[in-house]
Amino acid sequence: MENHLKEFSSYLNDEKGLSNNTVLAYLSDLKNFFVFLEKQGKSVSGTDHQLLTEFIWQKKLGGLKPRSIYRLIESIKQYYRFLVSEKIIDENPTAYLSTPKIPSNLPAQLSFDEVSSLLNSVRGTKERDIRNRAMIELLYAAGLRVSELVNIKVENVDLSQGYLKVKGKGNKERIVPISARAVSWIKKYLDTRNKNFRDRTDLFLSKFGKKISRVEFWRQLKSYALGSGITKKVSPHILRHSFASHLLAGGADLRFIQEMLGHSSITTTQVYTHVDKQKLKELHKRFHPHG
Repeated sequence: MENHLKEFSSYLNDEKGLSNNTVLAYLSDLKNFFVFLEKQGKSVSGTDHQLLTEFIWQKKLGGLKPRSIYRLIESIKQYYRFLVSEKIIDENPTAYLSTPKIPSNLPAQLSFDEVSSLLNSVRGTKERDIRNRAMIELLYAAGLRVSELVNIKVENVDLSQGYLKVKGKGNKERIVPISARAVSWIKKYLDTRNKNFRDRTDLFLSKFGKKISRVEFWRQLKSYALGSGITKKVSPHILRHSFASHLLAGGADLRFIQEMLGHSSITTTQVYTHVDKQKLKELHKRFHPHG
């Protein structure tokens, strides 16, 4: 029996709207599973609950971490659901396959003061300095993923209205408002950038006029974080987490934050309510007489 991986890949991309990285991870898990089936002399259609349990158990004994086990099971479940929905097989052997509980790691974040220190550490009047300040301001102002930030086109930014069109995971587009300060820094950057690269479609460019890479931006960000005296490990994603947590602390509705972040499920966004609860616990412990 064919494995139908090509069709499954298209299904994940087009119908489920998953990112390319997630799809590749699912396919990698499945190829691992197929190797196991081949060793057992079994086919995809000849799999049962016991065989699946044995495969998962082998991975646990091999030292695979709970999060990786969780994704492995999810990959196999999605695959068999697809096969049943396409009437390639009649029964789903993963129907009673349980997934492990994942320890909830609260996302790291910067305080308001730390974000201010980071932004103020970006000094200088060279085009690179102004570009970096504009990028960090925008990253925090709009809660962007770094991949979204470096892929922004000039036409995606409406500076007169203060809006940005973002293409996120699964090529889903969303419109996010951006702060007046971020708008101001983007304008300053465009004033210098357009002297040499007015015809380029990508917004943020290297000194050679090419789209700035994620790696280069990350390197610049880490350098500024060190210069600002922040002891936490600073990454583009920690600014995204800080954006969401600061919005929630300011009273923003969770659905609004979900839209801004481009989360397909409110469940993903709800992690920030735990961040806020953690802050409340810290304050209670610090100030309550019985803390």
